[in-house]
Amino acid sequence: MDGSIINLVAANAAFVGTHFAMSHPLRAPMVKLLGAGGFQAVYSIVSFATLGWVVFAFKAAPGADLGGSGDIGWIIATVLTWPAMVLLAGSLIGNPALPTPMAEAQARAEPKGVFRVTRHPMMWGIGLWAASHIILFWSIRTLVTALAMGILALVGARLQDAKKEVLMGEAWAEWESKTSYWPRLGKLFSVGAVPLIAGTVLWLGGSWLHLWQADIPAGVWKWLA
Repeated sequence: MDGSIINLVAANAAFVGTHFAMSHPLRAPMVKLLGAGGFQAVYSIVSFATLGWVVFAFKAAPGADLGGSGDIGWIIATVLTWPAMVLLAGSLIGNPALPTPMAEAQARAEPKGVFRVTRHPMMWGIGLWAASHIILFWSIRTLVTALAMGILALVGARLQDAKKEVLMGEAWAEWESKTSYWPRLGKLFSVGAVPLIAGTVLWLGGSWLHLWQADIPAGVWKWLA
């Protein structure tokens, strides 16, 4: 195997592995040792350092070294990234998974917006984005990185449920009873105007920037550029 790919695999493993470790088994002992502020600082430093490693390793690895999935693959990927961006855009509005003083009240309220689709809109946004890049079958470096990010998001969502069940008790149990882990994409058009408009802007803008950042036309711009 090419040395640059081995380096990329190691970088992604470090990024995903440290996230899982610090978010779950190591979280409590690290908070006890460092305090909440110290834990957050170490978490951020490790996250940015390992993400930086992924970025540099990705750039060093060969691009476009697989056959690609043709126009059918591009169409599927383009369609998948639209709900991904809608879910991502709405994930910060009223999210009880975020550590805020309103979290418990939000968990006891009726699901609104993208939470009608899934209680993990941010994670599924990343997961659908990852799936779209795997489908493209564009390069080994893309497959490795997209698979790692998909695992981080979707396994992380399951682990987050377990953690929140302990931290929030009945409030999170109530939230789970009213929401779904799996995305119910049929409800996507009932999430409200803000996520739909913001997500569509992200979808169009992000895929347009893809051409300038990666020199590869993406989304609808593949046919319009």
